[in-house]
Amino acid sequence: MKNRDGEFVTPGRQAFQSAVANADWAAAPAFYAPLAHQPGKQTWPITGATFALIYKQQQRRLTAIEMLKFFDWSYRAGAKLADELQYVPMPKDVVQMIESAWAEVTDAHGQPAWMEPTTAKH
Repeated sequence: MKNRDGEFVTPGRQAFQSAVANADWAAAPAFYAPLAHQPGKQTWPITGATFALIYKQQQRRLTAIEMLKFFDWSYRAGAKLADELQYVPMPKDVVQMIESAWAEVTDAHGQPAWMEPTTAKH
């Protein structure tokens, strides 16, 4: 398939990784960066991703804490598992941006729900 840069590419992990790496995650609202039609000579033009949406204000503090612990584990252990299963893990700089945003997640009383170390420190 012909990509945005005019190159003919085949689908595969390297082409998907190129799409993920070339997305403008910092400018993406709520980290929703469409991966289709990204630049890059090796980029597959119709790459997609799965996103999880969470409320910034959580009604149940323990649920919020456990949810964020799960996502933290997912980034630490899940990246290796994703790679083994032929999925493309999120780039480390994007994971750091996402985890930084967790500081904005509060409980019903406005208290931070996430106080664990980020994956960058693991």
